[in-house]
Amino acid sequence: MEIKLRIFALLMLGILLATGCKHNGERGGDLGIQEPAEKMPKENDEDIKVDLIQKKIDNMAIDEKIGQLIMTGFEGTSLGEDLIQYIKEYNVGGVIFFSRNIEDTSQTIELINQIKIVNQSNSIPLLFSIDEEGGRVSRFPKSIVGLPSAKTIGDKNDDKISYDFGKVLGNRLKPFGFNMVYGPVLDINSNPKNPVIGDRAFGSNPLLVSNVGVQVIDGIKSTNIISVVKHFPGHGDTEMDSHIDLPSLDKSFEELLEFELIPFAKAIENSVDAIMVAHILYPKIDLKFPATMSSIIINDILRDTLKFDGLVLSDDMTMGAVVNNFTVEEGVLKFLQSGGDIALICHGKDNTIKSINRILEAVENGELNESEIDKKVYRILELKEKYRLDNVEIYDSSIHRINDITKEFNNKLQR
Repeated sequence: MEIKLRIFALLMLGILLATGCKHNGERGGDLGIQEPAEKMPKENDEDIKVDLIQKKIDNMAIDEKIGQLIMTGFEGTSLGEDLIQYIKEYNVGGVIFFSRNIEDTSQTIELINQIKIVNQSNSIPLLFSIDEEGGRVSRFPKSIVGLPSAKTIGDKNDDKISYDFGKVLGNRLKPFGFNMVYGPVLDINSNPKNPVIGDRAFGSNPLLVSNVGVQVIDGIKSTNIISVVKHFPGHGDTEMDSHIDLPSLDKSFEELLEFELIPFAKAIENSVDAIMVAHILYPKIDLKFPATMSSIIINDILRDTLKFDGLVLSDDMTMGAVVNNFTVEEGVLKFLQSGGDIALICHGKDNTIKSINRILEAVENGELNESEIDKKVYRILELKEKYRLDNVEIYDSSIHRINDITKEFNNKLQR
């Protein structure tokens, strides 16, 4: 009898345990029961990704790391020896296209594919970047229908229109093989004497610029194009074009925080991936260096105060604001020392090589720590992975639809 009772008790215990396991499994395993492999937490995938990025950096030579910090311009509409050298010998991380590089759609696609083929010897894909804002800032050939200016979008001040503008902009770039756009402009057009911003801005009100800007960014991101907002901390109140010489603004940090920085803070809050820093001197903040070379502005304000942990790019380091006051290579080095990640070197075939050699020299003599370069490269590789960049040639059948989607958007805007 005692044996039978023990058997009965064991059977009942088994039933209760089985029922309990089923019940807890249905509740999602809140007693620590392991989920099936396909339902494992995403954090595990994230850990693997992080390890792979760091492993790649650990296996990179210093010259490969330095190359990732450079976005270079080039001459001509075909694959020249200079560009091949930048890629194969100096391992540049990206290229920027101007009108001088673009004849028509087929030539542009062929050129980007040729560059990708050259880069196939490198394991890290390239950034293909371009200024394409709509309005008067466009690098596309005349055969491509234009988009309206930012001001036109700002005047509408409609979330859907703003989002669709960004989406159309991204969809115009993607079939060519571009993966990064310098836009939207988050400057506030607050000075009617400004020679360079004007209708490139969404408006003169910081809240309007913020709201429209965030929608445009989201539209661009929806097409898997990297949006680089500009020109931090704000170019809207200048009376000097930084392409010509160095603008100076007599504003304090508090004044910037209450006006110019509002759109950038909103973009950061909404997870913008990349920010371009302007060549503007703010003597009340940094008496000696413009924003692009100021640790106070990049590290203290942008990184620490505004909590931006994404990619920081310079404006073109061959602009008058830089070359009239510094050498290009010293300006590039100072930008990197001050917290920047990618320096744009758009003009002059020797400037890219001089800058890379100067960075290497700085690492060798202790002016720039390799561990700091590793952090910059990590951010770059992480973003390239996030947007699934690759070296695969692109043959996008939607290239013929660029004008159709642009006309469709422009027509809706008129209604």
